[in-house]
Amino acid sequence: MEFHALLGRVVNWLLSSGLSIAVIIILTLIALKLVRIIPNKILATFSKRATEDEAKKRVETLNSLLNYILSATVLGIALIMILGEFGIAIGPILAAAGIAGVAIGFGAQHLVQDIISGFFILIDDQIRVGDVVQTAGKGGLVEKVNLRMTVLRDLAGNVHYIRNGQIDIVTNMTQDYSRFVFDIGVAYREDVDEVIEVIKEVDESLRNDPEYKDDILEPIEVLGLDQFGDSAIIIKARTKTKPIKQWRIGREFNRRLKMAFDQRDIEIPFPHVTLYMGQDKRGEAAPINVALNK
Repeated sequence: MEFHALLGRVVNWLLSSGLSIAVIIILTLIALKLVRIIPNKILATFSKRATEDEAKKRVETLNSLLNYILSATVLGIALIMILGEFGIAIGPILAAAGIAGVAIGFGAQHLVQDIISGFFILIDDQIRVGDVVQTAGKGGLVEKVNLRMTVLRDLAGNVHYIRNGQIDIVTNMTQDYSRFVFDIGVAYREDVDEVIEVIKEVDESLRNDPEYKDDILEPIEVLGLDQFGDSAIIIKARTKTKPIKQWRIGREFNRRLKMAFDQRDIEIPFPHVTLYMGQDKRGEAAPINVALNK
């Protein structure tokens, strides 16, 4: 009789609470699958004004964050509902969790600061995976961004882990588009107008090259004679490229410009030193004694 009574209670539990738990589990699995779709729908509204490449980078950055938050929320709600079906009082557990959360918050202030800073970095679209940035004294390609830290890899392959709470200024060199600035030094004897024409010719040939033309967004902008150096005059110019392509275009432009200057006999000077011995009131200078020691 006791066995039949126990069996009856088990059957009744399965038909009531057990069935409810099964439904909760099924709905949780469905919700977790929806979680993988919802972030892309949400992010589509933020990326309407961005180019295809920019939108893709932002989706990659925020997708994992939204998946994590939504998945944790769904699993938390499901766990609370299942515990309720087992007859476990949820109120004391939630109260204890709240007290523990406050204690952990006081003991982990840096972590809270990192999470808050990381949230606004992602929402403001300051840093995305694939960008090249300088921040917290380090620079490099962004490999990972989450709520706690930003991971950069520099040109030498070194990986830098930067807490988001340490990020106060971000210099993003590849957002929307990039520029490469040229400081082109030529000898004082050269004709500035001729040099500018050569610069424009080199830029035109580069923009007509199938290997590079898709990465250049606009013709080169020659800003003019920028400064008089010790041994050269400096002509400043800049070109506009797709994000992260500025260094590739800049190096190829410099190579072609050097070849064009050599063909036109335009001098790229090295530092010169001119010695002036001075003259007296009669216009005479003191003799110089030069000795050559072998």
